[in-house]
Amino acid sequence: MGQGVSVVEETSSDSTTYRIHRVMADAWSHTALKDSLQVVADGVVEVVGFGVAAVSVLHDTGELEVVALSGDDGARDELLGTFSPLSGLLEELTVAEHWGPRLRFVPHERLSQNVSTIGWVPDYEPVDDPDAWHPMDLLIALITDDAGEIRGSMSVDLPDDGMRPGPERRRQLETYAEQAARAIVSAVERARLGERVRLADTARKVVREAAGELSSGPLLDAARQAVVDGFDIQGLWLRTFDDEDDERQRANREGTPIPAAMLEMGDRIARACWEHQRALMVSTRREDWLLSPEEHQRICDFLLAVHVTSILVVPLGAGQECLGVLALARDDTDPDWSDAEIAAALEIGQDLGRALLTARLFERERKLVDELQQLDAYKSRLIATVSHELKTPLSTVIGHVELLDTDDELSSRGQASVQAIGRGAHRLHNLVNSLLMLAKVGDPHNVIEPVLVDIGRALKEVAQLLEMQADDRDVTFDLVTPQDAVVAHGDPYELDQLVTNLASNAVKYSGDGGRVELGVEEGPAAGTLTMWVSDEGLGISESDQQQLFAEFFRSTNPQALAQPGTGLGLTIVARIVERHHGRIEVDSELGVGTTFRVTLPLAP
Repeated sequence: MGQGVSVVEETSSDSTTYRIHRVMADAWSHTALKDSLQVVADGVVEVVGFGVAAVSVLHDTGELEVVALSGDDGARDELLGTFSPLSGLLEELTVAEHWGPRLRFVPHERLSQNVSTIGWVPDYEPVDDPDAWHPMDLLIALITDDAGEIRGSMSVDLPDDGMRPGPERRRQLETYAEQAARAIVSAVERARLGERVRLADTARKVVREAAGELSSGPLLDAARQAVVDGFDIQGLWLRTFDDEDDERQRANREGTPIPAAMLEMGDRIARACWEHQRALMVSTRREDWLLSPEEHQRICDFLLAVHVTSILVVPLGAGQECLGVLALARDDTDPDWSDAEIAAALEIGQDLGRALLTARLFERERKLVDELQQLDAYKSRLIATVSHELKTPLSTVIGHVELLDTDDELSSRGQASVQAIGRGAHRLHNLVNSLLMLAKVGDPHNVIEPVLVDIGRALKEVAQLLEMQADDRDVTFDLVTPQDAVVAHGDPYELDQLVTNLASNAVKYSGDGGRVELGVEEGPAAGTLTMWVSDEGLGISESDQQQLFAEFFRSTNPQALAQPGTGLGLTIVARIVERHHGRIEVDSELGVGTTFRVTLPLAP
């Protein structure tokens, strides 16, 4: 028998309406409950004075099971553990006399010919009295909870004085029936608490399994088994509306395919359930709140074909969006669905929906990142290809310009044109070189093959290289290097390019008579070196500093724009620093100057 059901039905008996509460069978199998009900039955026999007292409980199947019996051994052998339909008992009670809140008495002359309702008939000769007890008399106490819902029954037979019970005995029977009700309700509450704990554990397990997956396929697969185990079901169908894995979502645990028309109906049901924030129980035993009779019949035909009695349809969603549907299946050996199970399943659908949405967002982000990486790689290849193709003709142009520039026969106008062509060609040549370097340092497949690089020596070589450019502007280089070598581990050409770009910018944007400081030292953090290039030039505004390392960015300062440049030098610097696992910082103030500070790992 499955773990739980809690269904309230109403049935009428003449002018009386009984509320029938079918509860989980596991509650009735509890030894403590049977012991408590046996005490009740024993009390009725010993204290109230009856030869037989039997207590029955109501199962989810709608049948009463005799779980405690006291008195006659023959009655115990014949009745204990037997089942009888509650509907038959209620039918007999349509002609019953109400002897109290719970007691119902049906005289033998009013009883129908269906003797199976009574079960056991004693071999007993009634005394000669109008109020004498007849062996076919039926005296039943309906055991109900505080809400008036039927939980079971208590029947008595063979009063020791041979008479139908009077007011005092009736009061005593009511008392024992109340004790039985308390015992049953207590057992039900314990079972309900156990069910809630079990379902809470299931929900936590599902969420834990789902939270560990960032792809929708593995997420749903991880949650599937947790749901099967936690709800004690025969199988499940799991479908998401944009899942490309059609085979996974069209089959249950045993691989039963779902017809396309049934899938479409399931999608519509799931969206309606999500809109109402409800789950839908579809059963061959009863109608439901959402489906038309025709739709209900189509689903029931499918369920019977796959040997399923009922399914619980649970929407998966997050926010306003329904993302899919989960259908939990049970067969006729399982109980119906309890309110706690339905609520837990709906909560799991919400948790799974949120996890599914997160996984899909992650998948979309990952796909977008892949596309951006492919686009970036394509851009780098395009830049490298175009730059390479431009480099050769530009070299040819520059070579011929240099030849023409030495031709004394050219007119002054021709010489001016040649010089203009030369300047343009050199600018294009510089741009091509920058683009090629940008493509190189931006290519993730271009792996660094590091060697030991003395940064102090690199600073000195760059100062010598730029000496003529600095002299033209009357700029002085100050070198700050320690006596011992400060060595980095990296690509020598890229690190040289880094220093060159920073130093040439410092010279370019310094005023006449300015000073540029190039320095390096160990630390301040352990295992690092710090290199800096500082000038007393134009400075950089705070707004420009936010975009300083973007490709092709040029300063908004008119004085800076007057200087030739490609807008790629600092981008290349930033890429080189990143490739060497370093950090670059800038400190600048307009009209005062700029300091670039680069931190790199120190070579071991």
